[in-house]
Amino acid sequence: MKSRSASRVLACVVSLALSATALTANAASALQDRADQFLNLVNAGYQALYRVNSEAQWAAATDVTPAHDAASEAAGKALAAFNGNPAVIREAKMLLEHRSELRPITVRQLERALLNAAEGPMTNPELVNARIAAETKQASILNSFTFRLNGKPITANAIDNLLQSSTNLTERRAVWEASKQSGPALKPGLIKLRDLRNGVARELGHRDYFALQVAGYGMTTEEMVNLQQSFMRDLKPLYLQLHTWVKHKLAQMYGQPVPKRIPAHWLNNRWSQNWVGIVEGANLDPYFKDRTPEWIVKTAEQFYVGLGFSPLPASFWSASDLYPVKAGDSRKKNTHASCWHLDLDKDIRSLMSVEPNTQWFETTHHELGHGYYFMSYTRPEVPPLLRLGANPAFHEGMGELISLASGAAPYLQSVGIVPADYKVDQTAFLLNDALANSVPFIFWSSGTMTHWEADIYAHNLSPEEWNARWWKYVRELQGVEPPWDRGEEFCDAATKTHINDTPAYYYSYAVATVLKFQFHDYIARKILRQPPQACNYANHNAVGDFLRKIMEKGGREDWRQVLREATGEDLSTRPMVEYFRPLMAWLQEQNKGRAVGWD
Repeated sequence: MKSRSASRVLACVVSLALSATALTANAASALQDRADQFLNLVNAGYQALYRVNSEAQWAAATDVTPAHDAASEAAGKALAAFNGNPAVIREAKMLLEHRSELRPITVRQLERALLNAAEGPMTNPELVNARIAAETKQASILNSFTFRLNGKPITANAIDNLLQSSTNLTERRAVWEASKQSGPALKPGLIKLRDLRNGVARELGHRDYFALQVAGYGMTTEEMVNLQQSFMRDLKPLYLQLHTWVKHKLAQMYGQPVPKRIPAHWLNNRWSQNWVGIVEGANLDPYFKDRTPEWIVKTAEQFYVGLGFSPLPASFWSASDLYPVKAGDSRKKNTHASCWHLDLDKDIRSLMSVEPNTQWFETTHHELGHGYYFMSYTRPEVPPLLRLGANPAFHEGMGELISLASGAAPYLQSVGIVPADYKVDQTAFLLNDALANSVPFIFWSSGTMTHWEADIYAHNLSPEEWNARWWKYVRELQGVEPPWDRGEEFCDAATKTHINDTPAYYYSYAVATVLKFQFHDYIARKILRQPPQACNYANHNAVGDFLRKIMEKGGREDWRQVLREATGEDLSTRPMVEYFRPLMAWLQEQNKGRAVGWD
């Protein structure tokens, strides 16, 4: 009797537990169904309006006119009205309160929808509309600006070419100063945009616009700045050796005393971000003199096809704007190279001004890397909200990886740019890799750019201190100084495109540089079994398979997990330091007896 009663009680308890489980399961299923229906609507609306906005922005970037600016502003408002709709924000927030009951890919889409909403939260439509109008005006000034040298118009490409070729310091200073003319025109708009961007970020609870952007990494501002500091700390011994060697080399070239800091106009890059054209043994420009811009773009496409990727869609060739505006044509276009996924589907385009030289050869390989990333994750398994890189740096990292591979001597020989019997000066190529694409760039992007933008957005630096703070970082972190003191009537930071149109982003380029060496190290050692300093990706499908497995995921997985699965390690400068270890030994020998550094 007693035992039978206990059994009945146990049966009742089990029955109640099963009923509760069923109710919980049914509730979870209903919640997932609700989230699925919501995200179907959000993805469809987002993709449709993203296309409208991208087409309008493309027209405004490739043909700067008041009509195209107005259309771009209207399209931007339409996209913000959908992404930042208060109903979308409320529903996404409510669903995320139950994130543990939702599928991981659902959670990632909801988080992305909220990040999109934070760029234009219609909880404050006046603020959003003011921001879009200001962004449109700033882009118009940037894209249409006419630089002048000795009173005559000069293009951005011509500025770069003169800095590359001139050995006359007086002329170089005039060209460098011409490259900074857009700053005063852009500063008023940037001041206004700083406050508007911070305003929209705070609408959805982000501390400021810098914090909103680093949220795409799942990081805080402090964590991102500390990460950048760690990059510079790890690479500083190499940077100091490079800096010392370069200033002695340039002083000899220009017949000047060796300075403590390198004068900015001594370097061939307008912003001192890449130290190009210094290493004679790696100067390949003469080998491009008989090539056409069209050949360069086709060769870059063939690089990817040789790895097993499909050719670019026919629409890429008909819709892109790949070459400089012809002389005499009054059309103005953005001169910063970029690649666009206009409809988050098949419409992929690039905006460049390709000329036959080493810089554009590598840049074209980089930009097409974005295009092939777009193509890889454009598939049904990746919803439109997640058709992006694992984090913002992954896109840039893939482009930079292929840019690095395109500059390797074995690849250049395989495509006939240099002859098969070309005598490779390995030290010169390694030195050029460091100077032109990697190490000074870290101290510019991790250092000057990241710290300056953190100051203006996160710390609300007064515009009356912007130029002084900019040059403080250039002097202290890069060991570079202007030809003469630059007052607050200038805004030299604003002459850099992404300060205006893709703000609080340059740390992504620094992360991308570290990623590029991490991916390259794995490809060279584990797949090709070749030394990282002299390997050739061309026509190796296994390399394409490795890259595709990373790219096809889009934003479906956490970037840390994607990196660990691909390479077996977390984000690290180890491969970059090891890549340049032979160069470090050479530099230390060259710099014996010299004062290393600038303080």
